Amino acid sequence: MPDSAEKTLRQGSTLKRAAILDAARELFLADGFDRTSVDAIAAHAGVSKRTVYDYFGDKQTLLREVVISAGSALMRSVQAAIDENLGRFTALDVALVAFAESVVGTTMDSPDYAALVRLVSAESAQLSDLVTSFGDEPEDALARRFAELDAEGLLIAPNPRVAADHFVALTFHFASGGGSLGAQPARNRQRIEEGVAAFLRAYTRA
Repeated sequence: MPDSAEKTLRQGSTLKRAAILDAARELFLADGFDRTSVDAIAAHAGVSKRTVYDYFGDKQTLLREVVISAGSALMRSVQAAIDENLGRFTALDVALVAFAESVVGTTMDSPDYAALVRLVSAESAQLSDLVTSFGDEPEDALARRFAELDAEGLLIAPNPRVAADHFVALTFHFASGGGSLGAQPARNRQRIEEGVAAFLRAYTRA
């Protein structure tokens, strides 16, 4: 009986923590960090204000946890797209287009993602140690795959991290035109295809 009660308590605690994080993320993205109160987060999560403080200490720590959680979710999404599209393939150009479309469709084309980027930028002073990793980790994961493709002779990428930066600039950033991608899959695909073609001209043998 004691073991069962302890297990139930831990499951409940995990659910409460997740509810608080979800509420904070939703309100931070919608209203901004400064305009979101701990009272509002507690009410949205269905817990007491004291519970929020017990789990996270203060609003600043909660913001960091929200950004860390979002960064982890982004990395899982990017890694899944790498594994699915750049693991085994017949044509590299087709695989790269599919990879970029997958990331754009599941992440970058999301209003939540755009709001998260704005939040991280607005609160960069208190998130200085997280800002770089938030932006760099997806490129690092892509660079690891590009290094493998270089070793296999499918790319000429002696500096895979630079190649990853170029790929992101030529596909994701080019598709966005420096702004929001919006729900324009046909336009996004055309720009991604053009970006992939430019990337392969630079990183494969003619």
